[in-house]
Amino acid sequence: MAEQRIVLVDSDATWRKSIKAILTKLGYWVVGEASDGLSGLKLVRSRQPDLLIIEAGVPGMDGLEVARILHEDKLAPVVVLVNSMSPGLLDKAKEARVSALLIKPVDESTLLSAVELALANYQEIIKLENQVQELKEALETRKLVEKAKGILMETLGLTEAEAFRRMQKSSMDKRISMRQVAEAIILAHNLKS
Repeated sequence: MAEQRIVLVDSDATWRKSIKAILTKLGYWVVGEASDGLSGLKLVRSRQPDLLIIEAGVPGMDGLEVARILHEDKLAPVVVLVNSMSPGLLDKAKEARVSALLIKPVDESTLLSAVELALANYQEIIKLENQVQELKEALETRKLVEKAKGILMETLGLTEAEAFRRMQKSSMDKRISMRQVAEAIILAHNLKS
């Protein structure tokens, strides 16, 4: 827990004070508090916390709607607190991509486990999404390099190895990526056509 930053949103100021005391005792840093969903969302956007803890029924924009926005914008994981389980609440929480759903009152150990799991799972998701993006970019680069090699082979009568070496040399000489070299070859070829 290297001082994870948390925003608390609940309409009950006494509850917020109590949860803030627990979180502080556990080594977390509460960087903002709000009593309604819209103010909570603004706090998250401005303070960029590692986690949001929000009551489902806060005034204005409810906690599940805020959670959905945070998930879509990849801002932070969300732990939602409810006074009681109602029919369909779990499904709504899943749709909003809530990390944990806790029923009030919440004790220290329950809160700690929900917060730690939410933070760990969120970091893993972000890591996997970054890996997927890197793989997509690598695949796209490979496609462009293959297309550019084909153009060089066709227009200059080079072998595949010669075309690749020429692109590689150009990349090193100009200190640009192979993708940029490939894009330049493709663009030049398209302009001639």
